[in-house]
Amino acid sequence: MASIKRLLIGSPMETKRLKHEKLPKWKALAVFSSDALSSVAYATEEILLVLMLIGTGVFFFSLPIALAILALLVVVTLSYRQIIYAFPSGGGAYVVARDHLSTTTSLVAGAALMIDYVLTVAVSISSGVAAVTSAFPSLLPWKVHIAIALVLLLMILNLRGITESATVFAYPTYLFIISVLVLIAVGGWQLWHEGWNGFNYREHASAEHFFSSGYGVFILLRAFASGCSAMTGVEAISNGVPSFKPDSSKNAAITMGWMSFLLGTMFLGITILAAGFGVTPLEHKTVISQIGQHVFGNSIFFYLFQMVTMLILVLAANTSFAGFPQLASIIANDRFLPRSLSARGDRLVFSNGIILLSVLAMILIVVFHGETHSLIPLYAVGVFLSFTIGQFGMVKKIWKEKNGRNAVTLVTIMAGMVVTGLVTIITVIAKFTQGAWLVIISIPLLVVLFYKIRAHYDKLGEQLRLDEQEWQHRQQIVEPKVIIPISGVSKVVAQSIQYARSISHDITAISIIFHEDEEPKLREKWEKFYPDIELKIIYSPYRTILSPMLDYINEVEKQTKGAPITILMPQFIVKKWWHTLLHNQTAIILRFFLILKKDIVIATLPYHLKE
Repeated sequence: MASIKRLLIGSPMETKRLKHEKLPKWKALAVFSSDALSSVAYATEEILLVLMLIGTGVFFFSLPIALAILALLVVVTLSYRQIIYAFPSGGGAYVVARDHLSTTTSLVAGAALMIDYVLTVAVSISSGVAAVTSAFPSLLPWKVHIAIALVLLLMILNLRGITESATVFAYPTYLFIISVLVLIAVGGWQLWHEGWNGFNYREHASAEHFFSSGYGVFILLRAFASGCSAMTGVEAISNGVPSFKPDSSKNAAITMGWMSFLLGTMFLGITILAAGFGVTPLEHKTVISQIGQHVFGNSIFFYLFQMVTMLILVLAANTSFAGFPQLASIIANDRFLPRSLSARGDRLVFSNGIILLSVLAMILIVVFHGETHSLIPLYAVGVFLSFTIGQFGMVKKIWKEKNGRNAVTLVTIMAGMVVTGLVTIITVIAKFTQGAWLVIISIPLLVVLFYKIRAHYDKLGEQLRLDEQEWQHRQQIVEPKVIIPISGVSKVVAQSIQYARSISHDITAISIIFHEDEEPKLREKWEKFYPDIELKIIYSPYRTILSPMLDYINEVEKQTKGAPITILMPQFIVKKWWHTLLHNQTAIILRFFLILKKDIVIATLPYHLKE
């Protein structure tokens, strides 16, 4: 197993190498922005899917909706750049709320972010598989299996270390950026020369009266909320600031600016092409796939574009593999998650967080059958809730500082907070029946779990805290009573008795027999070797060892009145694993039952057999 582990994730790294495991801006853009950039592959489609409830006559409204989303992107980017500078230790909205709001609010932000990261993996992988099945429909029956395999592949790559995985993921990310920009440029040239052949406002002006009703406005707001999936992953850079090379805050802020510019350009370009070409969502063919086919035809370039799209959608999940373990480690350090999540593995990454994220994402993929449209309604609630909480915390921080120079920053962040708060409400209302209720329930349940874990650690700390009076009491050495379960007289037992004599003078051997005529033979042999040590023989008429053994130990426990008791288990260790199957495992079962007793020490003394 150790050899397989070394083969898959590489040799262990020394702790001092951690300072060298930092990312330059061009690699960090690939690691932390792949989720946000990849969302252009499905964000426009999510807008059109909602507008289809009315009909293609209102598809033109996808353009003003896209512009509104871009305006929101600018505001959120400016807000989160301030968070990056104010909190260079990472953690994003969770740390902001922890330091400037309340514990419960910070845990709500943490829960929302963790759920978002898990959904990011499930949605990204499912979208990547959908891109492949659009080009190769024969793979549709295997989409869940392909998705699971891709999650496992990403898990292994990330377990190898952030620097190594960043190198692998950087090139497909930049290839996707170039491909989309080429698609927009060529498609824009076609629109310029061929004319606008798609949806326009003049031809469908009759739809105006529909939006005078409340339902029409609701559909527009719902389409806006769905299109906001383009902003998922924007917060990832603020969570992973420590992963950047020094000056980490400055580099993270610059990278976030690059990401937002590329995201806005690609999202608006694809939305314009979809409207200009008159693309409508189809069941097994994505919108971006239809645009690619319109621009490149059925040439090799179309299939290459599909493969690149699949790659970025799959690698978009890597944003979560960078963010989730980092966030989980911060929450674990605050004792709201298991401490194991704060420990770095052999390759200086938070291995347990990476594995936990992979398992949760695979469960989601299986439960929702790898359907992107089934997962996306769960997606944006947590993202925008964390946006709102993070910006609210920053507003409170700046307000406390009372620095007049920050007035513009304060207004910008307040505007972002109000808009993202409204988007959160819209998303909850619009997507409640589609599955958003699952997230709404999951967040408070996760917060309750956080508090339960913290309560356990607090109680544990109280019970383990050693004061001076108790320390002085513990200095008094009390000789234990040693009980040695035996089945006969052998070298294994001899070794155990030799050790027992080194720690106590009060030693008793106990043997459970199934036939009464066995007692004289065993006692005679025992007296020959150990006449000075008491041997307790118990007859078990029902051929059980566990019950009479436990009854005897309980009786001794009553007699000692709280004095320490040591159960010394003689056990021989075989050389080959399958030899273990040839011997009973009574000692293991006995240890399992005795470990719950308060004043009993269970010790195993191994005797290693030769080949």
